[in-house]
Order: sequence, then structure tokens, then C-alpha cells
Amino acid sequence: MTSYRFAAAALLCCSFLVAPAVAQDKITLKYSTASVPTDLHTKAMHVFKDALEAKMPGRFDTQIYDSSALFAQGKDLDALQRGNAEMIYLSFQLIADSLPQYSLLTAGYLFQDAKHYRTFLASDLGQKFKADVSDEMGVQLLDTCYLGTRQLNLRSVKDIQTPADMAGVKLRMPGSDAWLFLGKALGANPTPLPFGEVYLGLQTGTIDAQDNPLPTVDAAKFYEVTKQITLTNHLVDGVNVTVNNQTWDKLTDDEKAAMTAAAQESCDYNNEGRYKEEARLVDFFKEKGLTVTTPDVDAFRKHVQDYYVNSDRSKEWPKGWIEQINAMAE
Repeated sequence: MTSYRFAAAALLCCSFLVAPAVAQDKITLKYSTASVPTDLHTKAMHVFKDALEAKMPGRFDTQIYDSSALFAQGKDLDALQRGNAEMIYLSFQLIADSLPQYSLLTAGYLFQDAKHYRTFLASDLGQKFKADVSDEMGVQLLDTCYLGTRQLNLRSVKDIQTPADMAGVKLRMPGSDAWLFLGKALGANPTPLPFGEVYLGLQTGTIDAQDNPLPTVDAAKFYEVTKQITLTNHLVDGVNVTVNNQTWDKLTDDEKAAMTAAAQESCDYNNEGRYKEEARLVDFFKEKGLTVTTPDVDAFRKHVQDYYVNSDRSKEWPKGWIEQINAMAE
């Protein structure tokens, strides 16, 4: 009887010791972005968190950091690769800086819509691309969220019909080579500036213009410090939901499937919201007093495409990829 009580007490003691270890076994996902809380792809991060919890209750501790609260824009990729963050939104432009052959994916007027991105990623070309990103950069691409179609947004009214009219315009671009190249292709003087400094830069005249999709202009309230929107439609922009390989490689197949499905749900939410927002925002900006103009888009398209194709960048592009990606559009 005594030995039985001792054994029972020992078992009870051990159960208390084991319980905290199980509770600490959650997989931490620090998910970082530069975007503000009102931005759709910030909200989509919460959709990801909720969807992942529903699929894998209690397995993941998803911590969301917006507005560059954890890492400044431009530093988040380093943090992801070091393991200081587990997830970020990763642009094709930053990928191109590490893998120059994929700068073709950043070319203006290439992708047509959000579905086009997904069709590409699901193709043999997309699988090759994702494998190279994993091997060379140490990150997994789970899905691409539609960021919107980028337009020009100027702090003063200017007659812009062709890229020649952009000469001398200090156009804010993110500080990567691929982004700055796009600014040059548009005919502007690209000026690198972190996203968090764009509002003040427009307000003070440090920059003359910025380019972003209309929902971002709305979410960041750039319409308060600008006078014009010019609908160039120069880039159907997407950002990739990514997780570092340090985390990915520890997951079971079921956990990987759950994370991928949650990422897709978050992008579905984001994409639907983006298209609705873009449809209403032209009238909204007009109501706010902005001049909305449509330039010679064909002139912009030809200039931008020629600028890319005739550059040294295109020499590194995989042969035939442009034609195959174009053929994937519906």
C-alpha cells in the first residue's frame, strides 16, 4: 500500500513537471511587416493567424508586428534569414537583388492580375523559382498576396503624359536595386526612402512623388499631402508570404500544409479587399481634392518594357520565361 501511494505521488509529481514543457512546445511565428494596421495585408496577417489556429489549435504562437515595430523596412529580410523573425512579406524586388536572374519578375507591365501570380507560382517555372529561393535565400514562399496595381502619386499637379514628363521628378522607391531600376524605367529620378518616412517626405518636399497601389495611398493617408494621382498601371504588384527554412524544416507535412493553406486564405482575403478598394478609391481621391489623370499608358508600357529588355539585367533572365509567363495570363 505504501509503495502504491509512493508511485502515485511520483506519477502526480511528474505530471506537473511535464505540463509546462508541453505548454512551451508551441512554434513561435514572429510575423513582421512595415505596413500600417489599416492596410489590407496587415489585416490579412490576422486572417492567417486565425486560420492557422483553426487548423492546428494550440500548435502555433503567431505574433504580429506591423508598422516596422520589430524591424525597419529593409532590415526584415536579414532578420528572417538570421531567425530573428520567422515570417515576413517578401517582395519580388528583394528576391531579385539576391537572385538577379529573377529580376524579370519585377519588370513593369509583366503580370496582369493576382491570378496571374498564382498561376505562375503553381507552374513548373514557379516551382523552379521557389526552389531556387529556398536554396539560395533560405526562405519558403507560401503564396503571393496582391498588393495592388501601382500608380503615380505626386505632391503637386503636373502634366504627365509620357515618361519624358517624369524627368527630374524625385520619385520615392524602396531602397533595393530592382525598385530603383523601375523608377528609372518610368523616366523619374528614383529616391530611396523607407515607407515609414514617405508621408513626411511628401509633406516637406524631400520627394516629389511616390508610387503605390491606391489602397496603400488610402491606408497611409498619402492623399493628405499629395495633389495628383496618375493612373500609369505600371506594375501589378505582389508580396510573398514567407517563412524561413529554420522554421519550415522543423514542421511536419501536416503543419506545412496548414501554414500554406492559412497563407492562401490570408491572400484570398487580401486580394478580394484590394480589388474592391481599387474600384472605389478613384472617386474617393477626387472627393478629397486630388486631380486624377490618365497618361498615355501605351507610351509608358513601351518605354518601360524597352528599358528592361535593352538593359544588362535582361541578359541574366532565363530564356523563354517572359514568353511563357505572358502565355499564362487569361
